[in-house]
Parts: sequence; C-alpha cells; structure tokens
Amino acid sequence: MSTLMESPAGETAPGYRARHTLPLRVEAVRQLKRRRTLVMGAVLGALPFVLIVAFAIGGSPSSRNGRITLMDTATASGANFAATCLFVSAGFLLVVPVALFCGDTVASEASWSSLRYLLAAPVPRARLLWSKLAVALGFSAAAIVLLPLVALAAGTVAYGWGPLRIPTGGSLGAGEALPRIAVAVAFVFVSQLVTAALAFWLSTRTDAPLGAVGGAVGLTIVGNVLDAVTALGHWRDFLPAHWQFAWADALQPHLEWGGMLKGSAVSVAYALVLFALAFRGFARKDIVS
Repeated sequence: MSTLMESPAGETAPGYRARHTLPLRVEAVRQLKRRRTLVMGAVLGALPFVLIVAFAIGGSPSSRNGRITLMDTATASGANFAATCLFVSAGFLLVVPVALFCGDTVASEASWSSLRYLLAAPVPRARLLWSKLAVALGFSAAAIVLLPLVALAAGTVAYGWGPLRIPTGGSLGAGEALPRIAVAVAFVFVSQLVTAALAFWLSTRTDAPLGAVGGAVGLTIVGNVLDAVTALGHWRDFLPAHWQFAWADALQPHLEWGGMLKGSAVSVAYALVLFALAFRGFARKDIVS
C-alpha cells in the first residue's frame, strides 16, 4: 500500500511533509485518553498507599535471621519507602505497563482495522512506527517514574523526611539520597527497554494487542526463570534479567557503576536488535487490517 501522496508524475503533493504526519502531540493525547492508560496510572499510584496500610496493619517490618534487607528499612524514612516500592515492583509490576504501552501500539490499530487508513492518510510506515514508539516509551518512562515519586511523597508524609538508611550499614543524607534514587529509576527504565522492544516487535507482527503484551510479559518471565538456573553459570550474564536489580548499587555508601553499566549494555543491545527487526518487518508487511 502506498503511503505517499504522489501526483501522476511521481511527485509528492504540494504542501505534503512526511515529518508533519501523525504529530507526537496528537498520538500522545490519543493514548492518554485511553482507559487502560488511566487504569494503569491509578494502579501504580495506589500501590504505595496499599503498602502503607499493610505496614500500619501488620506493624513495622523487622529483620529475619539477623539479616537486614531493604524491606526491613521501609518505614525508616520517605526515601527508604520509595526505594522499597521500587524494589518490590521492578521485577514484575513495572514490566506490565511497559509491555502494555509498547505492545498495544500498532496491534491495537490493526485490531480496530484503522491501521491501513492511517497509512493511506498518508503516514509513512517509518514515521508511524517512530511516533508510536516515542509515545509508548514516553508513557513507559512516566509509569516507572510515577511509582517512586508517589511513594516518596506518601512515605515522607507517613514516615517523615530523613536520610536513606542502607541495609548494609550507614546512611545517605536526604539531599544525596534523591539523586541516587533518580539514578536507580533511570536504570530501571533502561533495563525495561528489552521488554519494550519485545512488545513493540510483537505488536508489528500480530493484530492481537493482548498477544503482543502477553508475549512480552511471558518472555520476560522466562528470562527471570533462566536467570534463576545457577547451572548456566556465566551465561546468565547475557540475560537482561540477571542485571535487573543492579540499581541497588546506586544506594550504597559509594556508588558502584559496574553492574549498571553491564546491565545497560545488555539491555540496549537486545533492544536495538528487536527495534530494528520491528521496523524492517513492518516496512515489508502487507497491511490488510
């Protein structure tokens, strides 16, 4: 299907600019108004309050077997509570919005039978994918930032503003803790790029949004399972899941970049390959829906 407004001589129509089609603002407003976006935002915003209620009912967490973990320091301060919320959600909960926003992009248009009309508008295929990918990644980043941001505000009200207590000993002043938490959140986003790329690639291959979202979540879970197989040895270093909690190094007395840099390299490498496959496959795909 042609995606360019061309005259019989093969020239584009006067005033037509491919880069002006499907503006990011228009796509962002469309996605923001969708019910799943609002529901996901509500779920992520509510989680910190659920944990606060759980701590209020069950009492403050305490160490087990004399070993203090990040969860045990959750009520020490607002910064600790934000770090704890990031810890309990990074492994799976934050995977869901990333897979949802990136997997529901192209596939949803196909399921509504509106994809071919977008291309006939005409929106070039590469432009359509870039617009949808940029908005999807933007919403994914917003979801990842929303949770610790709400947790920091709610935790500060519930437990006070103070230093970040480190489970291994020592603490970080509140002023130093905030940039460290920001580094941790940034790494979580980078580590989720693999899930985003998986979901986006699957979205260009199927007309079923749930299939793309579920496939990305399922493959992410498989990666976590493989990482738990210690018999794989150093092969686990090539799994994105192996580095998903490397952000904890940002919350140490001396910030350690090694694990986060390795994890970022692995995630970005996989993501670039999958994004390239998505663009390449969609450029050659026969759009009938």
